[in-house]
Amino acid sequence: MRRARLLTTTCLTASMIISAGGASADDKDQYNLFNPTPVDKMRAFNTDRPAKSNVPYTVDAGHFQYEGDLFIYTYDNTSTADTQITGWTVGNPTFKLGLLNNVDFEVNFSFYNSIRTVGVSTGTSSVSQGFGDTFTRFKWNLFGNEGDGPAFALIPYAKWPTAPVSPTGTGNGYIEGGLIAPLAVPLPLGFTAILMGEMDIVKNSFDSNYRVNIPALININRTIFENVTAYAEIYANWSTNPQAPNIYTADFALAWQPRPNFQLDVGINIGLNPAAPPYQIYMGIAQRF
Repeated sequence: MRRARLLTTTCLTASMIISAGGASADDKDQYNLFNPTPVDKMRAFNTDRPAKSNVPYTVDAGHFQYEGDLFIYTYDNTSTADTQITGWTVGNPTFKLGLLNNVDFEVNFSFYNSIRTVGVSTGTSSVSQGFGDTFTRFKWNLFGNEGDGPAFALIPYAKWPTAPVSPTGTGNGYIEGGLIAPLAVPLPLGFTAILMGEMDIVKNSFDSNYRVNIPALININRTIFENVTAYAEIYANWSTNPQAPNIYTADFALAWQPRPNFQLDVGINIGLNPAAPPYQIYMGIAQRF
């Protein structure tokens, strides 16, 4: 029943977005998936990476973009007592397709995940690995899509359990979902701030119930050299269930765009409390067509 309600809510939200997608009074509203935005009218290249922030800008109608992690390495010796955890994700692409001038559709999955757990005092170890879960999202920009001022979007998403289930796999076998709301605000001296709130409906690992998580972040970024942008971010994930601890991290990243529609990036997420992994490093890529 919970799965059915989540699926129904996601589908209804998606339908509302599609029906409302043409509401903005922009001369580019004539463009859609089957009538693509001309190259000379495309907005600046933007990605939902690096760091954990999402941008409120959509892929232009009729155009395609991919972005994702080439790898993610996680080291954690604090979140679980007497346990050392190392994790690898290899290949974590998100594919985006512009449906309307202010709406795109996105699909994300990971090709390979590996989590190795070692008991420090006993030396016993176990490995969970395999294909990851699949995420589908719609991004609906409400204003500021052209990047000429503040911009805001809503991003409803659903997670579909395509990963093998733990302990041999890395998935939990349940449908989950939520809503993300990023706001971008231009600041003086070339800085940009991204304020993002989120609500996630996730399955508890310790009982049969779902809970709500409330992630939020503040991201400050600025171009520091030609085609190179630096990012600094404070991230928090608050749980509504006291059995699931809150998580706090400080995230730092660099993105390089050697060509107008191509980006490489690197970053590190640093845990600020014992529930967060002490560090996580990654490298990513993005390209628009």
